[in-house]
This record gives sequence, C-alpha cells and structure tokens, in this order.
Amino acid sequence: MPNGLILAAPASGSGKTVVALALAAALRRRGKRVVPAKSGPDYIDGAFLAAAAGAPCRNLDAWAMRRETIAATLAACGDADLVLCEGAMGLFDGIGAGSIGSTAALAGIVGWPVVLVADAAGVGASISALVQGFARHRPETRLGGIILNRVGSARHRAALEAALARDVPEVAYLGALTRDAALALPSRHLGLVQASELEALDTLIARAAEKAEAELDVARILALAAPATLAPEKTAPPLPPPGQRIAVARDRAFAFAYAFVLEGWRAAGASLAFFSPLADEPPDPACDAVYLPGGYPELHAGTLAAARRCRAGLHAAAAHGARIYGECGGYMALGRGLVDAAGARHEMMGLLPLETDFSERRLQLGYREARLLASSPFGAAGARYRGHEFHYATVREEGAGDALFALADGEGAPLGAAGRVAGTVMGSFVHLLDRAS
Repeated sequence: MPNGLILAAPASGSGKTVVALALAAALRRRGKRVVPAKSGPDYIDGAFLAAAAGAPCRNLDAWAMRRETIAATLAACGDADLVLCEGAMGLFDGIGAGSIGSTAALAGIVGWPVVLVADAAGVGASISALVQGFARHRPETRLGGIILNRVGSARHRAALEAALARDVPEVAYLGALTRDAALALPSRHLGLVQASELEALDTLIARAAEKAEAELDVARILALAAPATLAPEKTAPPLPPPGQRIAVARDRAFAFAYAFVLEGWRAAGASLAFFSPLADEPPDPACDAVYLPGGYPELHAGTLAAARRCRAGLHAAAAHGARIYGECGGYMALGRGLVDAAGARHEMMGLLPLETDFSERRLQLGYREARLLASSPFGAAGARYRGHEFHYATVREEGAGDALFALADGEGAPLGAAGRVAGTVMGSFVHLLDRAS
C-alpha cells in the first residue's frame, strides 16, 4: 500500500488547500509521483490538487465509505511516491462527540501521520498552546509535524519558531509560508470556485511550488509519510453500474462525479461515454444508461434551457428505456424548471416533475444514509447507501410520483422520503458514495 500523509488544520479557512497544492506541485517538480486525496466528500478542493499533482484526486471518507472501498481506492494509487491527503474542516470535526467521519478518524483507518497546517495570522507565542492541544487531545491521532501558514514577516516567523522550539520540540517544525495575496483562491456558495474556471491556475500553482521549495522542508515532509495499514481485499464496486454502456454528463455544470465510482463501474464491466449538455451534446444513443452528476446548473441555466439537442437526446433515451439518473445538480437539470438567483425561471430537461429555486437560498448540508424505496439500477428495495447532501436550492414542487429514497442523517435520525422516479428516470439531491455495508 502507498505511503501517505494527511494535511489537516485546526479549522476551516486555515489555507490547507493552498499548502497542499503547493507541496504537491513542489514534489512533482522533483520528479515524484504524487496522488492527491481529499478527506470527506468534497469535489472542489480535489480539482485544485489534481491540477497541481498532475493526477486525479481520490476521495477518502471515514463515514460514507466502507474500509474495503478505502483500501481499494488506495491500492489503485499503484506505485505513487506519496498519497497527499487534504483534510476537511478541523482535524477532529465530525459527527457527535466521537468525531465520526472526521479527518482524525480517517487517519486512524489508514494509519498515516497528520501534519497540522496552522493559520499564524495574528498569532505569536500562543501558537505553542494550539499545537500542544492538538498533539495531546487524542494521542491515537499521530501529529507528525506543523506547517505555519500566512506568516506576516521574517520577524513574525522567528517569534513563532522560537515558541515552538521552546514549548513543543516533540512536534517537527516543517516550515512557514508567508502571506501572499497572489495565492488566494476565490470562493462561491459551495466553497472554492471550480479549478477549471481559473484562467491563471497554472501561474498560481507555479508560484505556490516556488514558495514551498523556498519556505518548507519538502524533503522532511516527504520522509514523514508512512505506508497505509489497510490490507487490500476484493470488494463490490461502491455503486452497481446502472447499465453496460453509460453516458456521463461532464462539463462545468456537471463536474461533481467521484472518480472511484466511475472506476468501479468500469471494473464491473461497464463502458463510459462522456457528453456535455452545455455544448448541447446529446447522450450517445447506443447507451443504455445516462448519469448526470452534481455541479452548478444554476450558473448555466440559460445555456441548459437552450440545449435542444441535449434535451431531445435525453427524451429519446428515456423513450427507448434507458435508465437515467441525476444527482443534485443533475436532479435539478432533469426537472421541469429552475429559478436562478435573480428570480428568472429556465426550462430544464422536463423528465421529472421537479421545480427548483435559487432565489431564496436555503442550505441543505450533511451526511445521508439512503434506503431505496423501490427496485432501481442500484439494487432492490431496501438496499442502503451512504452519501451526502450539499445545496442551496429550494424545492418549489416535486410533483406526483414515487420517491426514490428514505433518508436518515449521519446520526440515524429519519429525514423522510426524497427524490423522484418517473419510469426509468430517477434522481435526488443526495450524492451517493458507497454501499452502506
């Protein structure tokens, strides 16, 4: 199993994505094969890491993924010199007092050391108390080192280094990145903007790599990595393939497909054919299934409303019995209409009796366990899956028809029925990651 380490932080907003892409890019310049990974279900950070490392990013989720799925995902990294995993939120942030699903929980599953990325802006000698607290809070979570971020000056760095050397010598000091406005990553309502939207991304990555080489102990960070302790084993794919030849929507409106899910479909014998609804491409008529993953249809609603060839292709696929499945953004696109943030309504694909609205943003966020209410391409009624929900859409009308799932949150509290099924067309706001067992 590959060597790896996890870059975590005390809290969201500490800059760990920038530190991770800087380190990945610096190692790539040294000729190392780095496979990026992301703790949790986030898609967006992973695209930045993939661009920096020159390799697809892997999601590793301690709550939503079976251990055997995590092991298979790591085994697929092959002969990587390093799997560099960016944590999510704060190191111990998870479900309940036990931090279920947290970055710390993932570290315990895979056996990798944690490097803490601490935002040093406005902090002096108090940095020692923060690092001591994280090092001692749960001794089973091995804190291998500390990287300081957003350091203000050489004098500031010297004061921080002196405090750490005096108070926490047992935690390896791995360097400090000075504050640099050129490395700021723009955000929108679901987090960072998509990597594909930044025209100057290559320039940003190059600058980040140079700073990592100049200000971090890259060789020592690489030497901290340890082999994963999971043993690979044969396992069923995270989701059964919905067909033998699957048309997968892929563009800026439908960018949120998990690589390990698609790879699982291929491993099960399915073939994939990609198409772009934004380019008004229809799905391949030879396909017996169509998958529309999540993304940002609300940002491209006008273009999707004008995609007549795509709409006609989807209706033709439904007419000849192809199984059509949409998740979150894909679910909204399969509906009748979408109201954007400005209040304008746009016609969508019209295959489900769904009307969604972004003019009144209402956050829906959290892990979900989804139980199938009827037989579907993903199994018989009663089959359970784990995933997450993250969107700001309001459902104005879900129309008549059968619900797809019965949902519970990450702690098992029932949330009611969700999604819709209309013939061979189905979807919901839930992003599925893996079988529940």
